[in-house]
Amino acid sequence: MSDSSPLPPVRLHPEAELARDALSTPLLSRAARLARWAGPDTRVDAGGGLVEEQLPAAAEALGLTGDDAAAFASEAWRIAVDAGLVEIADEEAGTVTAGEDLALLTGGTPHDVLAVWLAALETVVADAAVPDLDELMDAMDEGGEVDFSRLDWDPEGEAEFLDGVLGNLYLLTANEDGPGDGPVPLPALAASMIVPGDMGEPTNDVLEQVSDAMMRLDDQFRLLEPIGLVAYQPVDEALMADPEEEPAAAPVDETDVSRYGMVHLTPLGLYGLRARLLESGFEAPAVGELADKGADVLLDGSAGYGPRAARAETEEWLVRREPLAAARELLAAARGSDAGAPLRRLRCQEALAIVGAPAEPAVREVLDDPELGGLARVWLTELGAPDVPAPSEDLVFWLTIDTLAAQLGTEGDSEEFQALVEGLAGGHSGFFAAAWRVDHPATPEVLEAMGRLHPDKRIAKEARKAAFKARSQQGG
Repeated sequence: MSDSSPLPPVRLHPEAELARDALSTPLLSRAARLARWAGPDTRVDAGGGLVEEQLPAAAEALGLTGDDAAAFASEAWRIAVDAGLVEIADEEAGTVTAGEDLALLTGGTPHDVLAVWLAALETVVADAAVPDLDELMDAMDEGGEVDFSRLDWDPEGEAEFLDGVLGNLYLLTANEDGPGDGPVPLPALAASMIVPGDMGEPTNDVLEQVSDAMMRLDDQFRLLEPIGLVAYQPVDEALMADPEEEPAAAPVDETDVSRYGMVHLTPLGLYGLRARLLESGFEAPAVGELADKGADVLLDGSAGYGPRAARAETEEWLVRREPLAAARELLAAARGSDAGAPLRRLRCQEALAIVGAPAEPAVREVLDDPELGGLARVWLTELGAPDVPAPSEDLVFWLTIDTLAAQLGTEGDSEEFQALVEGLAGGHSGFFAAAWRVDHPATPEVLEAMGRLHPDKRIAKEARKAAFKARSQQGG
């Protein structure tokens, strides 16, 4: 995942709601309880972990029983230390005291609570990229150091792999064409990291790598769920059983993809991954960030958003403003001859549609504007307003080029844009003879796209010739 281009915008839940979610996660709530349980007699080892003889009391304080109780207590204690809920008072004596951040969980702002949770999340993500304890013990040499060559584990590579998986899960959640907040099959997520994008039918070797990755992710998501990052349905253990050693009690439906694991980001997880992406230098917008900005920032900032996100962002911007004043500000910001101007005008028209009838006086004020007059006529006509002046032929062609340039900016060489090109070229004889003369900065680019996409070779050639004439006319 590249950090050179912005990620799709996400809709985050209110911080107060996310903070409540964070406080109720099993790991953070246990860590807080242990931090309050700790006292003058609590002792830690050189690494800051609870000494072994105190683990049973810690597990009892958490209400934990069973073989894993001590391990869960130890994990919760380490979260408490790493998240600043507990501090080491004296390293030599192994004594502790309450950390400064413990008070934030009850007396801080929602943002403070989330900052503590994010610190806990970093610890859990780091743990998820580490092999289990048995593997580490097997790979330890006589000096107590881990021999990574025996472990067949690359710490940096494993961390990058998990970050990549979480990044892809974020993209799938944020993308308007993805499952949104619905579950993602674990095989699809593993394949997104292993299978090359240009590979048709995966080879047996690639499929084996995907299977291995699934098993790693199954372990990792089991660790990430208690911190509230994901909701996870693990891989059905019946699928992993050796049929010769452990015959299944009932037939296994291998076509049921949910049995191979299903995962989705929680609202808290979406917040957490976005925070990590921002920290790593990615541009990861959130809907509502532009609500207090000017119309120029709104139109440019939402230019690359999907339709639903752009509408949501615009609605949040409009709710803070008087409708007529907002319409005038939007129209003023939509002017321009730069490369982003056509898309700004498209977003402006969409925003005015949300404003509705109160925007009419502002729209009528720009009927004679060379850049906004066409937009104004289209908007008034769609509104059903009376006395809409007919456009000149020059204005019609200018608006056509402007609209195509905006669509090209949002969709690229998509099937929808190609259908628009075919319909336009087929419905207007002599279109290219007139279009190349249009005094619009995007005319050459639009005509080149039409020549590139039109399936009729004769019409495509005509479009390319028109594009050449337009570029020559503009001195390009």
